Amino acid sequence: MTCPSLLRRSPGDGTRAGAADERVPEATERARRAAVTLHRRLRGDSKVAQFTRYVVVGGLSSALYALLFVTLERWGAQPANLAGVVGSTLLANELHRRLTFHAGERVAWFTAQWEAGGLAGIGLVATSLALAGVHGLVGDVGTVPQLCLVAAVTGLIGLIKFLVLRSWVFAEAQQQH
Repeated sequence: MTCPSLLRRSPGDGTRAGAADERVPEATERARRAAVTLHRRLRGDSKVAQFTRYVVVGGLSSALYALLFVTLERWGAQPANLAGVVGSTLLANELHRRLTFHAGERVAWFTAQWEAGGLAGIGLVATSLALAGVHGLVGDVGTVPQLCLVAAVTGLIGLIKFLVLRSWVFAEAQQQH
């Protein structure tokens, strides 16, 4: 229980009692305004906003890839890689179409899957070659090193893919916003 005399004392920093309580809503309002500004910027069509959304979608689709790879690896690294690439590509292409590039109304689902999926085919070849290479040179290295290898190859291809998607697959939608 707090002594009533303590409730009436000033905090000792020269402010009256209760002033700290008034600063909390002000700080909360500043944080809310900063969050609104950040949200507005990230929803825009600048290169930075699109790249940020691209990376977030890449993270989500990579998590799906890893889940599929780990689940299906008992049938071999190549089949698990194929299933992971197909599943994560379908998810990523749709999220890029709708969220990353705001092209949901301009670019049809099939068009996005076909064109961006063709780019993912390059990624499938690159990751398959990388997995085959490491298996040929070192042998079985385990799930985590394989996922790290695939992540490194996919990251490099992802940077190239962002530029191609932005300038080719979803370019027309870009000009409309």
